[in-house]
Amino acid sequence: MRRTALLISTALLTGLLPLASAGSAAGAGPADDPVPVPVPVDRFEGEVPFANPPAEGIFTWGSDNDDPPALELTAREDAPEGEKVLSGTYDISGYGGFTHDFASADPAHDWSAHRGIRFWWDGQDNGKKIAFELKDGGTSGEASELWTTSFTDDFSGWKQIEIPFTDFAYRTDYQPVGGIDQVLGLTETWGYAVTLPVGVKGEFAMDGVELYGKADQSLRASVTTDSAVYPVEEGRTAAVTLTAATTGSAPLAEPVTIAYETPATGSADPGKDYTPVTGTVTFPAGTASGATRTLRIPTLEDKPAESAETIPLKLTVTGAKPPAENPQVVVDAHGLPYQNSRLPVRKRVADLLSRMTLQEKAGQMTQAERGAITAPGDIAAYDLGSLLSGGGSTPTPNTPEAWAKMIDGFQLRARATRFQIPLIYGVDAVHGHNNLVGATVMPHNIGIGASRDPRLAQKTASVTAAETRATGIPWTFAPCLCVTRDERWGRSYESFGEDPALVEAMETVIQGLQGAPDGRELKRAEKVLATAKHFVGDGGTEYGSSTTGTYTIDQGVTKVTRQQLAAVHLAPYEAAIDRGVGTVMPSYSSLDLAGDGRGPVKMHGRADMINGVLKGRMGFDGFVISDWAGIDQLPGDYASDVRTSVNAGLDMIMVPNAYQDFHTTLVDEVRAGRVSERRIDDAVARILTQKFRLGLFEKPYADTSGALDIGSAAHRAVAREAAAASQVLLKNSQDLLPLKPTQKVYVAGSNADDIGNQTGGWTVTWQGSSGDITPGTTILEGMRKTGGDVTYSKDASAPVTGHDVGVVVVGETPYAEGMGDVGNGHDLELSAADQAAVDKVCGAMKCAVLIVSGRPQLIDDDRLGDIDALVASWLPGTEGDGVADVLYGRRPFTGQLPVTWPKSQAQLPINVGDPAYDPRFPYGWGLTTLTKVPEGGATTLKVLAASAAAAEKTGAREMGRALVAKARLIVQQRVGQNIPAAVAKPFAEADHLLLTGRYGEAVKKLTTAYRAA
Repeated sequence: MRRTALLISTALLTGLLPLASAGSAAGAGPADDPVPVPVPVDRFEGEVPFANPPAEGIFTWGSDNDDPPALELTAREDAPEGEKVLSGTYDISGYGGFTHDFASADPAHDWSAHRGIRFWWDGQDNGKKIAFELKDGGTSGEASELWTTSFTDDFSGWKQIEIPFTDFAYRTDYQPVGGIDQVLGLTETWGYAVTLPVGVKGEFAMDGVELYGKADQSLRASVTTDSAVYPVEEGRTAAVTLTAATTGSAPLAEPVTIAYETPATGSADPGKDYTPVTGTVTFPAGTASGATRTLRIPTLEDKPAESAETIPLKLTVTGAKPPAENPQVVVDAHGLPYQNSRLPVRKRVADLLSRMTLQEKAGQMTQAERGAITAPGDIAAYDLGSLLSGGGSTPTPNTPEAWAKMIDGFQLRARATRFQIPLIYGVDAVHGHNNLVGATVMPHNIGIGASRDPRLAQKTASVTAAETRATGIPWTFAPCLCVTRDERWGRSYESFGEDPALVEAMETVIQGLQGAPDGRELKRAEKVLATAKHFVGDGGTEYGSSTTGTYTIDQGVTKVTRQQLAAVHLAPYEAAIDRGVGTVMPSYSSLDLAGDGRGPVKMHGRADMINGVLKGRMGFDGFVISDWAGIDQLPGDYASDVRTSVNAGLDMIMVPNAYQDFHTTLVDEVRAGRVSERRIDDAVARILTQKFRLGLFEKPYADTSGALDIGSAAHRAVAREAAAASQVLLKNSQDLLPLKPTQKVYVAGSNADDIGNQTGGWTVTWQGSSGDITPGTTILEGMRKTGGDVTYSKDASAPVTGHDVGVVVVGETPYAEGMGDVGNGHDLELSAADQAAVDKVCGAMKCAVLIVSGRPQLIDDDRLGDIDALVASWLPGTEGDGVADVLYGRRPFTGQLPVTWPKSQAQLPINVGDPAYDPRFPYGWGLTTLTKVPEGGATTLKVLAASAAAAEKTGAREMGRALVAKARLIVQQRVGQNIPAAVAKPFAEADHLLLTGRYGEAVKKLTTAYRAA
């Protein structure tokens, strides 16, 4: 029966409406205090439009173009409210849903008088969870706190879902803005959001969103403890602070009592390990919100050496919402050999390993995403060894203090385990501590490779390490040692270049991150454990070989001979192991080795490469960490995935959302004999070794002494230097660059004034985003700070007359991984708007074009002919001042191409050493404003060749490099802008020879290029 009247009496509501609660229900209050009439939020009759903020309206969102659902208001005979319902279809691969935001220009809504929110849902009985969120506090719906709960679609037809406000929990995996107060106040509510299920193609219908019931003190008052875990040295007294607080900070209207006791259900023995306590604490009516009381639990000395023991504290609260969990006191482990920092690490590892159960060992091999921890106590319950933050998984507010506090909270949970083994927390700090707003963001690796400066590469990594460790994070999933062989790959910018010799040269970043190769500096407050990724061949996948969603090349198949694999893709890992890299991450991709008869095999399951080559032949003694849910891509069921990956040599498995299933399955596989205990012991020993080296057992909590240096002038100066060194001057007709401060400059283009585009993917969020996402200096701002006369018009719509020179900054918008693959919504062409800006400005005056991108962009002959100066700016990071420095001559252009710049997409893949090689600009190309070109032409080259050969024989590296650099300048000057294949091929090969120390041969190749010009 359709319900046509929205507002009806409470008695009629009670009689007619089914009570399908998504959570536990509380009483409606005293009979003489009537329940408020339900208040409508959405009837979906058209009173709320489809509109985006700041206007009031319903709008959709999603992680990719295909993920937002399709919505419409549909007339249905069975509509529970009125004539229409909100209906839609969805097919979501990442995340997606819809939101109703209230108008930002109007006051927020006060929902605090009500018990909860309810709505009608047309069940599809698919067993999927649907998340429902509230937007609370802040300045608008898009700048508020998110509070979430969920219900399960396990029914058919219309059902009214009732959700008490007490069911909502503060989101810990994502918040849109900095912290507000982390209290669900309900006095300033900005709307709600629905997140639809992932991995199922479906439809839904919803109707009649309304507020119901009456709030009472037990819903608005709460009792909290200052911690959930209280570690204490044996013989000391633990102090537990209780706090009573109310929504809106009003005094308590009624008394709140807390009965407490220490039941004998923990691992500690009452009377032997601690003195039991029991009693009652009362907060009288009228007590100010925020008042506290302290409980004390004395512990007793009994043994000189023993593992940690737990003392539960049971709290029974009357008159308020109790704490989310009962706290526990933990008597610290003490006197055990593994705790002795004077012992060698190997002995500490052996002692600890000998004491651990299989379950505890399995926990050390498990890594979960911090937002996926369903209950904070699971860290101890599953003896988890590691947590991570995926891209964009940040605390709220996203500040250094909040990061440290969050990670310290996780470490505190690990203190509740028997041996108090600290967590090792990991994050993708791939170009700075890039998840942290305000961190110093370096150029992406492609720009570092362009700098050709190993010393500078190490400096950038040192800054990254210092800023990351200062927030409590001791481990980064970097550097990427991929050798990018196809610019269509969405991860191209994560590579230092297409030449393994260049990648090896830039591996000084490992020392910047970790310090000395022997690991002795890992305990320092400014160093982190590094990860060499992705082993092996991730940069060599064939276009069209990917089977992951809509990806075209990322996570695809690398088809090579053993010789090609060793020469191109394995070589950087040998160098990394020599440098002492602590962890290695396998690739999502598959390896298809010619002649082995196996076809494509996922790297997460290749025991021959991980156990055989990496750990065996190369002698890697760190631990291997899987990529995000990487084992799920192996063929077979989940048990097969687990045993295959662990037996292949993976030591820690990144199972972001499946830590319980992985832990249980791994234990079962060992007990069934399909994974040996010896393999488990090897994995755990490797993990524990790095934890001891990092000093985590002695100092598990964050050392924030370096936090004031995050984003400091000194750190940004390093990033500025790196941004300048990464700029590659591809063309410079009539020495247009550097600019003169006296020139009137017309600046245009999509990337001139956009810090998000300038920093690229893996910045604040996984995919990155356009706009003002983090503090920094855009290229335009850097130019203006030089004091020059600058006019800016993004689309070049402002008049172009009256200017001496134009600078057009164009390129890509951010992306990451396979989401950025060419053919997956991306190409290598400049946007129509960018092309129009280039054509207009360069058609009106002399112009320089800067391409801000993660990979080469295609420039046709006609457009290139109109461009006087062309610069590959890559993704320079937050310090646009560095780009301005080279534009205005404060620093010279010195960068060289780390990858080949193609003429057309049909040429791809194209790389140095290819038999056929005819690019737009060859690998290693880069004009300079540093010095004059030596005179003498062929005669000078002959002298340089002899001198370079001599330098090679005597091991004079700096001299040899300088001689080759001079020869390169001579060739580039002779060639000009028209670079035929006969010049490009030997020119590129000369740069490879330079990087491998063959200076005499390099000059000979350049001489060949000179003669062909």
